Amino acid sequence: MKGFHREETRFSLCGLNCALCVMCLGGHCPGCGGGPGNQSCAIARCSLEHGGVPFCWECPEYPCPRYNSFDAYDSFVPHRNRERDVARAQKLGLESYLQELEEKRSILDKLLTRWNDGRRKTFFDTTVYLLPLEELRSVMDALEHQPQLAEQPVKERTLAAVARFQEVASRQGVNLKLNKQLKKE
Repeated sequence: MKGFHREETRFSLCGLNCALCVMCLGGHCPGCGGGPGNQSCAIARCSLEHGGVPFCWECPEYPCPRYNSFDAYDSFVPHRNRERDVARAQKLGLESYLQELEEKRSILDKLLTRWNDGRRKTFFDTTVYLLPLEELRSVMDALEHQPQLAEQPVKERTLAAVARFQEVASRQGVNLKLNKQLKKE
């Protein structure tokens, strides 16, 4: 969006984790307000109208009607943790939250390079996005400390990782599939 720029591009105005976004990972989007390739966004336009607030939660009108039903459906990234992530960033402070986000990004990078059979990018992205960092650490530790897995073909490693994450997600009551909006007929 013309005239819109933000210094922090790892965490969006509205609370999405751009650092974990498949579009950002693929180099298709520089993140909210990050320059060329930045998508037009009603929330970015609203930020400009409200003096360029860096995060929606800093606006006196937050939460506003723009957030109604925002979390009901996912795009290419999950939206359902957005409010929780905003609350966590506020509680920890932005820098501490961003450190956690960077650790999640590191876990995602490991999953995509070591545990992905080429067909699980969205699954791993969604998993890292939705599961708490402590759970991610625990699964990664368990996976990395199974020497027999290291010798398996990538397909077997992938299936083992997926099964572990599905088990944790089930215990947490988290659905690791994107919630797509039903198409109107």
